[in-house]
Amino acid sequence: MKVSPILQVFIIFCSLTIGSVNLLPAQQIGLQLYSLRNQFKTDVPGTLAKIKDWKITAIEGGGTYNLPVEEYKKLLKQNNLQMVSYGAGFEELQNNPQLVADNAKAFGSKFIMCAWVPHKGAFTIEDAQKAIAVFNTAGKVLKENGLQFCYHPHGYEFMPFEDGTMFDYLVKNTNARYVNFEMDVFWVKHPGQDPVALLKKYPKRFLLLHLKDRKPGTEGNQEGHAPDETNVVLGQGDVGIAAVMKEAKKIGIKYCFIEDESPTPVEQIPQSLQFLHSLK
Repeated sequence: MKVSPILQVFIIFCSLTIGSVNLLPAQQIGLQLYSLRNQFKTDVPGTLAKIKDWKITAIEGGGTYNLPVEEYKKLLKQNNLQMVSYGAGFEELQNNPQLVADNAKAFGSKFIMCAWVPHKGAFTIEDAQKAIAVFNTAGKVLKENGLQFCYHPHGYEFMPFEDGTMFDYLVKNTNARYVNFEMDVFWVKHPGQDPVALLKKYPKRFLLLHLKDRKPGTEGNQEGHAPDETNVVLGQGDVGIAAVMKEAKKIGIKYCFIEDESPTPVEQIPQSLQFLHSLK
């Protein structure tokens, strides 16, 4: 039987895509610059050069470590570093989202992330409602500037609420066109949640990942805090990084930023990179 050229192309396409996670666009491993916060205090050029030595090109940051913007941008270019994601504070988004957009676009960023909602004591429904209003409003401004806003939960959002959690309430009440999320897998595991299950539950709402592993035996909480020493090399903790990366690739998350808050990130980050590369 003679097969038409169009049908041949269709058959090849199906054979390459059905059941094959590995054929999705490659994930890019980046670095959240907070990992090297102590190193930046004394040597900005040397710290950026170290990131280049690790063959990392995608970074998530914000601010210039007291350097003039153009000087900092020049250092980024010299070290082939692209600030894919730009961090902004809640108050900045609330008071002047256009300024946030302008600052991020100056670095050529694609994403804006916010990692904390101010609150006192336990995270309440009032805190959540305030965050929803700010995020929806700011997210619209950022979208109009060609940027995608992502909120980074920190653990306290997983307090039980109604038939789910406060995080479920945030997802339900934010406009997916303007507001999405960056999953920090440590801060999902720490309050007792399953990162893989949450990725499966909201496959279209998580656009970015923070990769961070937790020392086995660490006692969790819903407060958004843990000792820095509980951050271990990726693959040596109890978060299940391999399974997370598999699911992240399946749903199409491209940028996965290592965030190592341990006292020894310079030693741990290369080991984490080695683990991640072994998964491919």
